[in-house]
Amino acid sequence: MRIKSWESPRRRGRNDKGKGGAARQRQLKKRNKMLKNKLKGNDHGGEIHPLFFMASTTHSDNN
Repeated sequence: MRIKSWESPRRRGRNDKGKGGAARQRQLKKRNKMLKNKLKGNDHGGEIHPLFFMASTTHSDNN
């Protein structure tokens, strides 16, 4: 018995018909590029603080 396409996720980057077009690939490429540039630009030694950490610290200060 063969595995159906939805039962096992395919590897990323595989050329698969109907599983996301060129627009999705451009989005992922742009997102990866922006993250790479953000990390590269963070050479002053500080930490990267995600927004949910910053929001939780400001919320606890109000109590």
